[in-house]
Amino acid sequence: MSEEIHFASARELARRIRARELSSREVVQAHLDQIERTNPQVNAVVTLTAEEAMRQARDADERLAAGEPPGPLHGLPVAHKDTHATRGIRTTSGSPIFADHVPDADELVIERMRAAGVVTLGKTNVPEFAAGSHTFNPVFGLTRNPYDLSRSAGGSSGGAAAALACGMHPVADGSDMGGSLRNPASFCNVAGFRPSPGRVPSWPAPAGRQTLGVQGPMAREVGDVALLLSVLAGPDPRSPIALETPGSAFAVPLGREVAGLRLAWSRDLGGTVPVDPAVTGVLEPAVKVFEELGCVVEEACPDLAGADEVFRTLRAWHWDITLGPLVSERRADVKPSLAEDVEAGRTLTGADLGRAETLHTALFHRVREFFGRYDALLLPVSQVPPFDAGMEYPGEVAGHPMRDYLEWMRSSFLVSATGCPALSVPAGFTADGLPVGLQVVGPHRADLAVLQIGHAFEQATRHAARRPALARSG
Repeated sequence: MSEEIHFASARELARRIRARELSSREVVQAHLDQIERTNPQVNAVVTLTAEEAMRQARDADERLAAGEPPGPLHGLPVAHKDTHATRGIRTTSGSPIFADHVPDADELVIERMRAAGVVTLGKTNVPEFAAGSHTFNPVFGLTRNPYDLSRSAGGSSGGAAAALACGMHPVADGSDMGGSLRNPASFCNVAGFRPSPGRVPSWPAPAGRQTLGVQGPMAREVGDVALLLSVLAGPDPRSPIALETPGSAFAVPLGREVAGLRLAWSRDLGGTVPVDPAVTGVLEPAVKVFEELGCVVEEACPDLAGADEVFRTLRAWHWDITLGPLVSERRADVKPSLAEDVEAGRTLTGADLGRAETLHTALFHRVREFFGRYDALLLPVSQVPPFDAGMEYPGEVAGHPMRDYLEWMRSSFLVSATGCPALSVPAGFTADGLPVGLQVVGPHRADLAVLQIGHAFEQATRHAARRPALARSG
């Protein structure tokens, strides 16, 4: 019964709680039991609020019994990303500077999830300040991959992804600048969605008009990703770039006819991005599934010239804006690679930023024209399978040396620079049993179409149903 609960979809659990076939207390307890059983091995949930979660679950059951209309996530347990401020719960961002920080207010994504009825279990692990796609920090240590404990769970939403794979919670909030929703989803055999900028408004945000970093949903199934997006999305007057489409636009069945769609497939972004053969070995047959579904698949890639410079420039500027004063005061307490990012931001000139914006606009128009010919782009999420957890990042990919801890993520961060919505959906496993995700990228603001295409692939393949051995009962 417990496994039936903690690996059920969020949609099914929400339905059964509303029908009073299950209580929120039963659902929360099943997930707490799974955390107790599996978390010591993977270190995904780093702050646990078990007693408070059970109190919230009791309240949820009492409100439902009293006839109060339930929210779409009523009674569902969630552990939140440790960079997202949670009122009354420690939020460290993986930094010793904030090891004891307890916010007095929720940020917007948490505010919306609470209003939708979630029960908060605690917080999930992140790299320091969410910088990088391998989850380790000096406060809580390393998060391990549930499919192979010697490997990385990815990041920066690595704790969230590992917890999903283990059945510790049914949905999760995350964020993505260079791949932080997509890479851990790929590494942990779950689904992670980078929405269009403004689809999920952010607040508070010191640079509220920036479009490089976004917040968004993760889940084991694309349908649950859409469910959480329906809660997170929608306008808010506190965000200057919030899109007006209400979140309810995503609270719809994802099934659609995909036959006839024109899809572009690029194994290495036109030869510009090295990819481990173990990854392409999984994705090549995965792409053929779309042909079996009646799609027209062609090898093609948009011209992403300048995307690397756009991403690196705007990212460095972001770190200087957000962490510059802190690094000036506490540089010894910040990991060297992040301090270097901040320093790179400080050296930027007006001409540098102007050039990045010009390149950014030109990139938008080339990608727009590309999607005039194709309904979506298929490509690797990550250039490597989950790597040795003892490494900060892979030193080389397919024989090509990586110059820094960003280089191995180019298949994700170049997409970030386009501003297009992008989904990581489970696509299969290497010969060593390591998960590999397929990235589905859609046209400007075509978030629902991306989710529908990913859902069609998921339903045809069912790779997400393969659970890590440590998470299974018995």
